[in-house]
Amino acid sequence: MSTAILTGPPVAGSSLESDLRSLGFDVRVADDATAVGAHLAATAAGERLALVDPRFVGHTHALRLALKDPRFAAGALPGVLGLTPEARAALAPRLAGDPDEAARALEAAGVEVHRPELGVLVADVPANETARREREQAVAAVDDEQVRLRSAVKSRDGFFTTFCISPYSRYVARWCARRGLTPNQVTTASLVTALIAAACAATGERWGFVAAGVLLIASFVLDAADGQLARYDLQYSTLGAWLDATFDRAKEYSYYAGLALGATRGGGDDGVWALALGAMLLMTARHTVDFSFNEASHDDSANSSPTAVLSQRLDSAGWTVWVRRMIVLPIGERWALIAVLTAATTPRVTFVVLLIAGAFAACYTTAGRLLRSVRRRARTDRAAEGVRALTDSGPLAELAARLLRPVALPGLGVPALALLGGAVILATAWATPLGSYWPVVAAAFYALCSGVALARPLKGPLDWLLPPIFRIAEYGTILVLAARSGADGALPAAFGLVAALAYHHYDTVYRIRGGTGAPPHWLVRAVGGHEGRTLVVAAVAALWLGGGHPEGFIFALTALAVVIAVLVLVESIRFWVSSQAPAVHDETGEPA
Repeated sequence: MSTAILTGPPVAGSSLESDLRSLGFDVRVADDATAVGAHLAATAAGERLALVDPRFVGHTHALRLALKDPRFAAGALPGVLGLTPEARAALAPRLAGDPDEAARALEAAGVEVHRPELGVLVADVPANETARREREQAVAAVDDEQVRLRSAVKSRDGFFTTFCISPYSRYVARWCARRGLTPNQVTTASLVTALIAAACAATGERWGFVAAGVLLIASFVLDAADGQLARYDLQYSTLGAWLDATFDRAKEYSYYAGLALGATRGGGDDGVWALALGAMLLMTARHTVDFSFNEASHDDSANSSPTAVLSQRLDSAGWTVWVRRMIVLPIGERWALIAVLTAATTPRVTFVVLLIAGAFAACYTTAGRLLRSVRRRARTDRAAEGVRALTDSGPLAELAARLLRPVALPGLGVPALALLGGAVILATAWATPLGSYWPVVAAAFYALCSGVALARPLKGPLDWLLPPIFRIAEYGTILVLAARSGADGALPAAFGLVAALAYHHYDTVYRIRGGTGAPPHWLVRAVGGHEGRTLVVAAVAALWLGGGHPEGFIFALTALAVVIAVLVLVESIRFWVSSQAPAVHDETGEPA
């Protein structure tokens, strides 16, 4: 139970006490400043505390925003101060009788005091009875429940989500809140629904494809509702942030696997596994472009490039905003496209259209980021470290970087060298005889290029391209070698391996985004780094495919996938349930 202390006798006719109780506070009334201190001393140190001026007039939701948001140590409104147990330690007891003065003192002491944006909501301490009546009339004129529902929806989201999902998913969120459901439970329900959709698609039957499309949309409605429930009821949590971030990828890639399995069972079309793996490669690489560019631009206060100026002008025109958000194929548009195509066509058609649309979106977003970057000044040390962590480079690249540190590269030499190494390994895996050792040599060259590219801090204007280049090179090598093997089971095994790697790379992104840094160095070394894994896959392909034993190649891919999945999942779960994990929720509306 949280405790709210009224710093004086309540005003006759005021609903303040009942409002606070509706928010879960045990209300105590102090007759004077001395009594406030006594109530404060009697309150358990581990409780959340609210100090409230009894003259306060305002909406219940305004109080909720200041007093119940778990993301902030302290929250304040006029005449209201909410404190977590950690922030209470900085509160001087002599100031507890005046919430406004106490809030200013906390800020002076270095405690961040959250002051929520209220919009049309009212929160005030009237100076006299006339002003009080005016503020009460202002409260009555605004339905704070409707404000609460509107604020549950992201202010910036995709076209499909904004106009086709959120108008009713917000009511799903409210229904869940009134029945005591948590965002984590809704997130889990969304995952289960998506997995059932994948199972339906895996039947290979037309009814299964139709059911899969319907269930995928239902899963997305729940996916929107979980975040809206978190905002509606202020139920933010570290575990919820992790589940929300990782389950989206788990749902989408599980559905890809279901479609590929359905194609295999329904018509014997094994090649759809290659398309599914290609779609996963494309989406992961495209997201890596977004993440890496944003991390490299983290400390930039402004971008005055012509591209940035044009983008700002386009965002000022209403219809262009929605067109641009649809072009980048965010998760809402992408899942709607997949669902409709699944129900109406075949898995092969679904993946081909998805690949074409995804490639166009990737080219559009990457071109814009390139044009924004070419004239940028050198990156900061923090941005350079973030991009380096996203490369996921292992011991081979680190060794090459130490040995070749004196090698000087021109301004664009770093991404050019990484691109050369990636192109060599992909071309060699594609063009040389199956089972030859040339891909092993190419993989060693790729590791060498990776090390040289990392020999200097990644502060160049286009150095943020390294992580997506490395993702394409590693995933692409696995895809090409598995596809060329022609062995039954090779592509599903490769899909499982890339799925494990994708989880590791997304987990790295979410940790960095939360401000806690990359995964521990031992984990990156234990899973080999992108260059080490590429070399291992090339070596096992040469060893077993060259000897005519494709079952050995399949076993090696499967074993590698299992080992990596176990290592990264155990460490990821350990981190995200620890006290150091950030409660970071995506409120940006950036494409996912």
